[in-house]
Amino acid sequence: MSWHPHTTVACIVEDNGRFLMVEEKDQDQVVFNQPAGHLDENETLYAAALRETLEETAWEVELDAFLGTYQYHSPSNDVTYIRHCFISSPVQHRPELALDKDIIAAHWLSAEEILAPNFKSRSPIVVKVLQDYLAGQRYPLSLIYHHE
Repeated sequence: MSWHPHTTVACIVEDNGRFLMVEEKDQDQVVFNQPAGHLDENETLYAAALRETLEETAWEVELDAFLGTYQYHSPSNDVTYIRHCFISSPVQHRPELALDKDIIAAHWLSAEEILAPNFKSRSPIVVKVLQDYLAGQRYPLSLIYHHE
C-alpha cells in the first residue's frame, strides 16, 4: 500500500486590514479557514488557488506572491496535508455564484479576530500562515515552476 500526502492550496487575501476567511463545517464543528482546497489532476498550483478562492468565497483574486509551504498531520483524520499558500489581492466579488456546499459563508475578519485565543480555526496552519504574512514573509511567484 502506498502513502500519499494531500496537496492543497490556500490564499491569504487582505483588503484594508481585513482578511477573507471561510466559515465551514468540519466533522460537525463550525470552523474558519483561509480559502483553500485540493489540487486537481492536471491543474497548476496557481490555477488551483484561484479556483478554490472563487468557489469558496465568490471572489476573483490576483496572486501577488508565494507565502510558503506548510506540512500538517491532522490527528482527527490521520491525513498529512501539504499546503501551498499564496498572497492574493481581491479583484472582483461575484455574489451571483453559489459557494461550495461545505461553506457556510465568507467573511472579512481582522487579524485580531483570527489571532484571538478563542478563534475556531480548522487547523493550527490557519493561524501560522497569517502570522507569517504579518511578519512580512514573501517570495516571488517564480519560486514555483510548472513545466508545460
